[in-house]
Amino acid sequence: MFRLNSLNDNELVQRFIKGDQEALEILIVRHKSRVFSYILLIVKNQELAEDIFQETFIKVIRSLKREKYIENGKFVSWVLRISHNLIIDHFRKEKLKGTISNDSTDVDIFNSQRFSEDTIEDKMVTSQILLEVKNLIGELPEDQQQVIQMRHYMGLSFKEIAEQTDVSINTALGRMRYALINLRKLIDEKNLTLTKI
Repeated sequence: MFRLNSLNDNELVQRFIKGDQEALEILIVRHKSRVFSYILLIVKNQELAEDIFQETFIKVIRSLKREKYIENGKFVSWVLRISHNLIIDHFRKEKLKGTISNDSTDVDIFNSQRFSEDTIEDKMVTSQILLEVKNLIGELPEDQQQVIQMRHYMGLSFKEIAEQTDVSINTALGRMRYALINLRKLIDEKNLTLTKI
């Protein structure tokens, strides 16, 4: 008797696109642990991780139905990239609300608590600096923006960044180096002072 479980990911994807719902169920069961663990590792909140996990597979289903998945033998990497983008979206939304909720601590752009005892004026200056830094990051090339977000917003190691972006560690490090060089150039060009006086 033919068993769907014996098929590889791409064969299951093709069967799902042709209307076989069971093929999708097998894919979800096959990769649930890895995808969910990855999300939980970053967001550190069970309920939020479950929401993002569900959202990830809703997006996977929609993309597959629209035939947006290009077969390259890396289905799970594609799913992890979708979940990664949803996590970044979540952190961006939280930033717009004012803070990132990470269980018990509120963190600023570079995960620092050093501004916690500031006066109202200091907080306003800090807020302005963070806004200017965020705007500067937005002017960087996409790959450099991504490495800064993953390293400083999400706290990933360069090894994790390399795995999630499908590049070598040296490439990830290089992107960070160029991002910092480009940020310094932008700061000089715009004659900005990003420190509290």
